[in-house]
Amino acid sequence: MAVQQSQVLPAPFVEEAGKDYLKQLKGLTSIQLDTSKYAPTVAGQDALQTQAATLAGDTSATGLGGYQQYLTAAQALTGPNAYKSYMTPYQTDVIDATMTEYDKQTQIQEQGLRDQQAKLGVMGAGRAGIQLGEYGSQRGLDRAALQARMLQDAFGQAQGLAQADFGQQMNLAQLQPQLAQGRINTMGQVGARQQAQSQALLDATREQNRMAAMEPYERLQTYGSGVGSMVSGYPGKSQFTATPNPTPLQTALGIGTFLGGAWLGGKG
Repeated sequence: MAVQQSQVLPAPFVEEAGKDYLKQLKGLTSIQLDTSKYAPTVAGQDALQTQAATLAGDTSATGLGGYQQYLTAAQALTGPNAYKSYMTPYQTDVIDATMTEYDKQTQIQEQGLRDQQAKLGVMGAGRAGIQLGEYGSQRGLDRAALQARMLQDAFGQAQGLAQADFGQQMNLAQLQPQLAQGRINTMGQVGARQQAQSQALLDATREQNRMAAMEPYERLQTYGSGVGSMVSGYPGKSQFTATPNPTPLQTALGIGTFLGGAWLGGKG
């Protein structure tokens, strides 16, 4: 009796698509990816960040140590002689000029007194000499008192100026590090934003390279999904095959083969 076999084969265009998909998949996966093109990278420090770090460690007069010059100036304004540098210009411009004018007026008044005595004819008399002596003595006392008073005023003003300058130098000593630190912070913040921008560009380039490298795989995946949908969506084609009955000769040969095998088996 003939034997019949049944096979379900895909539609020809589906089978062709499947073969094409497998061919592309094999070819694509045989190529090694160059992952260095989309490996993660870190942006280096911005120039402003580098400068900020340098300034933060700079203890010289140009960096955070700039306050030292003001402290040195302030220290020179302490002690009992601190007023002298402020006293000298006042003494030269005010006291010396005032005393010179005072002496000039004294000489004028003294000469006037002598001229008056000459008119009266008492020039060189004892009483006239006493009068000139008393006048000179009084003017000398007045001059000393005026000079002392002016020196006292000058000393007070010099002390006040020295103290004010001391306070200014101390304020500058405190302000300078704050300004320097503010500059460092600003440079660091701006540099950080610049670094973030550079990092964003690196990340965007890396993602672009990754997308370019993976595009063939994603495209083939889409292709494979389409092929899979066709395989499941289209009915298969049935094919029947028949095996004819064996001829008498084939039957005899088959029986002989069987008996020979059995006889050999019995002999063993």
